[in-house]
Amino acid sequence: MSARTLNEKELNLLLLFINTRKYAYRDRAMVLMTYYAGTRICETVAMTVGNVLDTSGTIKQEVRLSAEQTKGKYARTVTLSDKLRKELLVYLQTRYCIKDLTAITSKELNKPLFFTQKQAGFSANTGAYHINMLYRAAGLTGCSSHSGRRSFLSSLSSKSVPLKVLMQLANHRQAQTTMSYIDITADMKYAAVNLL
Repeated sequence: MSARTLNEKELNLLLLFINTRKYAYRDRAMVLMTYYAGTRICETVAMTVGNVLDTSGTIKQEVRLSAEQTKGKYARTVTLSDKLRKELLVYLQTRYCIKDLTAITSKELNKPLFFTQKQAGFSANTGAYHINMLYRAAGLTGCSSHSGRRSFLSSLSSKSVPLKVLMQLANHRQAQTTMSYIDITADMKYAAVNLL
């Protein structure tokens, strides 16, 4: 069974639940990487602080991941929206208890962006388990760590983003792969027929 997509109301419900938890800023940022950037959980947990943080103390617009950090064994670039960049900024400011992120040392830049309670990085499996647990605890059934990625592509498709752009954002080499991620809703069909 494939992971189901979430609508905006369900995503907000998930975020409200996450806000009640101890590691709320980390968990919000992890989940929103999948929803606002379409990253796979293995890519999300493989990121380092230096992948997202510029030397000027700002969050980058594009994250360059090495082949070792991706699923397909090809390097890729992840584009970060302004909304996601703000979430990551707040997360890092909270994590380091500082407003000016230029104070983060070069040693810290090599550390995992997302860390467990024991200050170690998540593995792909522990990251997926953690995200899946958040969905279950929030009462959202049929969801998995892939729900964010599917929701990301479905939402952009419903906003008429061209397939080639979706393929690049998803880092897919085949159009069929990208199309298999997109859920068609009744609202999308209704909007389509009303274009005539």
